Amino acid sequence: MRQFSRHRRPSGPSPKGQAPRFWGRHAVLAALANPERRVKRVWGTREAIAALDLPPVVPISYADVVDLARLVPRDAPHQGLVIEVDPLEGHYLGDILQQEVDADSRRPLIVLDQVTDPHNIGAVLRSAAAFDAAAIVTQDRHSPPESGVIARAASGALESVPWVRVVNLSRALEEIAEARYWRIGLMGDTQTTLAETLDGSRVALVLGSEGDGMRHNVMEHCDVLARLPISPRMESLNISNAAAIALYAVATASAN
Repeated sequence: MRQFSRHRRPSGPSPKGQAPRFWGRHAVLAALANPERRVKRVWGTREAIAALDLPPVVPISYADVVDLARLVPRDAPHQGLVIEVDPLEGHYLGDILQQEVDADSRRPLIVLDQVTDPHNIGAVLRSAAAFDAAAIVTQDRHSPPESGVIARAASGALESVPWVRVVNLSRALEEIAEARYWRIGLMGDTQTTLAETLDGSRVALVLGSEGDGMRHNVMEHCDVLARLPISPRMESLNISNAAAIALYAVATASAN
């Protein structure tokens, strides 16, 4: 049986060495429910904390709304709850691939090339959870660390969708190909539509950054380049919207 590599990169701390802080009910409740997540401290209003079933070992600090606002970025919708956490342990790409192959799964992978906006990362995680993707894969050097912005945008999906960070995205795509995934690079400048490339095979959707798109070397490691058939009135889609539509297309094709 094919054995995949066990190389990974850890998530790492937030900028300036600070532990990530999450806020908002969805992000906080999902983190508290994840046995793999270590919650170091909880701040909240008395009403918000009273609604939680917190382990007795987690330090709790009661705070009013004004004090909570000082713990998060300006105008962040904390909904009366803020937590400090340790980043999750990184995932091995080889483990994810082996798991999917052993299960004869057709769940898609999402590969993001130099997508650095944390709002977009979070939104892609949310779509990945909604359409049961196996994981998202990013290059460690060109993706943001875990943060409250990502957790908020992911609406809990940061705790449930494996996020694999790799050193070299091209090598990761080679390994994905060895697991018999059909690697589809999404871009606008091609005649082939995404629907024309879907034949029931395992799929890895590869998306580039909004600014520069996919790098040439990453593009060369795709089996086919395809586009979403959008109206000529709009040049392109936001990366997270494109990922959601592509995931829906894959799910629909797999169901037929």
